[in-house]
Parts: sequence; structure tokens; C-alpha cells
Amino acid sequence: MEIAERRTRAFRLILLLGLVSLFGDITYEGVRGVTGPYLALLGASATLVGLVAGLGDFLGYALRTVAGYIADRLRSYWLLTIVGYALVGVLPLLALTHRWELAAFLIVLERLGKALRTPSRDAIVSHAASQIGRGMGFGIHEALDQVGALVGPLLFAVALTIDGVSGYRLGFALLTLPAIAVIVLLFFSWRWEPHPERLERFQPRATATDQRQRGRLTGAFWRYSIFSGMVMLGFAHFAVLSYHVERTGLVPAAVIPLLYALAMGIDGAIALLAGWMYDRHGLLTLIAVPICAALAAFGAFQTTLLAIVLGVLLWGVAMGLVETTMRAAVGELSEPESRGLAYGVFNTIFGLSWLVGGILLGAVYQRYASLGVIATVGISQLLALLAFFVLDVRRAHQLHQQVVG
Repeated sequence: MEIAERRTRAFRLILLLGLVSLFGDITYEGVRGVTGPYLALLGASATLVGLVAGLGDFLGYALRTVAGYIADRLRSYWLLTIVGYALVGVLPLLALTHRWELAAFLIVLERLGKALRTPSRDAIVSHAASQIGRGMGFGIHEALDQVGALVGPLLFAVALTIDGVSGYRLGFALLTLPAIAVIVLLFFSWRWEPHPERLERFQPRATATDQRQRGRLTGAFWRYSIFSGMVMLGFAHFAVLSYHVERTGLVPAAVIPLLYALAMGIDGAIALLAGWMYDRHGLLTLIAVPICAALAAFGAFQTTLLAIVLGVLLWGVAMGLVETTMRAAVGELSEPESRGLAYGVFNTIFGLSWLVGGILLGAVYQRYASLGVIATVGISQLLALLAFFVLDVRRAHQLHQQVVG
């Protein structure tokens, strides 16, 4: 296969999977934005709403290691990707529910699908991105993904404006169209590129040692995962940020979702730049992640509107860096034979660290207000920077140079 043809096929695959994520995000981000009010409307208590959201997110991350391992063992990245995205199709069924128990089951089922699809999808994107630069590949994917994250909540806002409380069912019904688009685009992606691992640009020579190590995760990967976990322990959830903004009373409650939309827009815009920087400078780009996370918390937890807006903007920048450069790095710190497992393990550590960090920061905020959160985030990100410098970056840099050069 000619180099130009490989690059064309790789770019087409990344673009198609980006569109899959775009329509997928329209569907499930639209639902996530109204999960609490809708469950409450069906009779669920605040505790039950929290339980459903927490259980869904826990399963969505905790099972990714298992999903990645299965994908590697079966060599069936497409199978798990398609099954996982097919479960997005249960969300429009919320338009037919009249009991919170059934609605909760559908919501958690979709999160299970996310656990199944994410490691395999990221492995596919990683293989294709080796042709054009992993940073740029994941940057394109993330930018398209965030377009969906913007459109989904806006779609529900329009539905609720048109039809009041009944707008929930209208909004869920409208999600049928993007859910169908996800399956159609996945079908074409699979048919056009059934063996994405063949797009992998860097194929290391197999020595006797390599044969024994094949399929295993490297020490550099584990050290990188520790660094990522430290970053996410101190990366404030937007829920905590928005709670602080609401308590300050500086803006009406209706403006807070617009701040989130602003952050998502910045996330998508920075993704392409972050990917380009990663392809030029490799793992050194990751230094910006804990720095931006710490500055975002410092601004967003202030009590002046300008500082809060700047903090939210920096939070969006940090999210764009996290979703682009961190995912790209996994592809260069893992072998093709263990790519699914690597993304599964990474996402599990990532999600659990963010879960624990969210609980910790929420508790600190409740006890010590915003200054305690700023101090906690600062310490966590300082530790993350220290963890970065114990990474075995030499091998990753060599892989990076061979991939891009």
C-alpha cells in the first residue's frame, strides 16, 4: 500500500469516527444535561439521582480495562466499538418511559456501552493517527466530538422552550436521528477499513525480548498512568465549579449552562492546536496540563465575575489538552498488540482518579470553601508535575520521532 494511500485512508477513518462521536455526543450529552430534572419529574429523589449518575459514570470507567483486554484477545476492535455505540440507541426510548426505575436502567445501560466502546475506538483512532500524527489525529476527533457536546444540550434547550415539561419527551424523540446516524457511519467505517491495525505506521522489529514482552504494558506506560491519575485527582469537575458560581450569585442560574457551553467550545478549539503541539514536541506538551488545571481552579473559585470567566476558559483549555494529548500519548507508550488493553487501563485509572478527586474537592469545598480547593488542586498538580519528571520519556521520544519522521 502506497504511503499517500495509507494517509488518505487513515484521515478518512479518523474523520468518520469523529463524526460518529459527534452524533453520539449529541445523543448522550443531550440526555446527561437533563438527567437530574427528568428523573426527578418521574419521582426519583435527589439521592437516587446521585446514585444513578454515580453508578453510570463508575461503570463507564471501571469496566474499560476488561473491555480493552477482551478487544485485544479477540482482535475485534470493531465488534466492541459497534456494540458499545449501538447502546446509545436506548436513550431515545426515554421518551416512552413513565417510571424512574426504567429511565435509570436505560441511562446506566448507555454508560455500560461507553465502557465497551471507548478502549476499542481509541485503539482504532490511534492506529490511523500514526499516519498523520497521533496528536493531530486525536485533535481532529476531539474537535468533532465537542461539536456534538455543544449541539446536544442546545437541542434540549430548544425542545423545552417549545413545549415546556413535555419538551423532555420531544427532546428524547429527536435524539433518534443522531442515534441512527451513529450506526450508519460506523457501518461505513467498518466496511471501508475492516483492519485498522494495518494502518499502524511504526512496526517495531521483533527481537527475542520483544516476543516475550509482546502484549504486556511497559513500565513507561504505568508511570505515565500514575502521572495522569495525579492530574485528574486535582482536576475539578465542572459540577463543583458551577456549584461555586451558583453560590456566589454573580450570574443568573440560566447563565451557568452557557459557561459550560463556552468551556466546551474552547475545548474543541484548543484540541487541534494541542494535537499539533504534541506532534511537534511529544510528551513535553503534557507539562501544560497540570499548569492549566491549577490556574483554572485558581480563577474559577474566585468571587469576581472576570476571574471566574477566565477560570472557566482555562478549564476548557485544560480539558482540550487532557482529551487530546493524554490519549495520543497512550498510543506511543503501548505496543500495537496491547493497544486496547492500554486504553482500557488508562481510562479506568483516569476515571477513578477523577471520581475520587471530585469527591475530595467537593468535601474540601464544603469544609474550607474555595481557598481550600485552590490549595488542594495546587498541591495535586505540583505532585503531578513531579510525577511527570520520573517518566521514562526517552523511549517514548524515540517512538515519536520514528512515527513522525
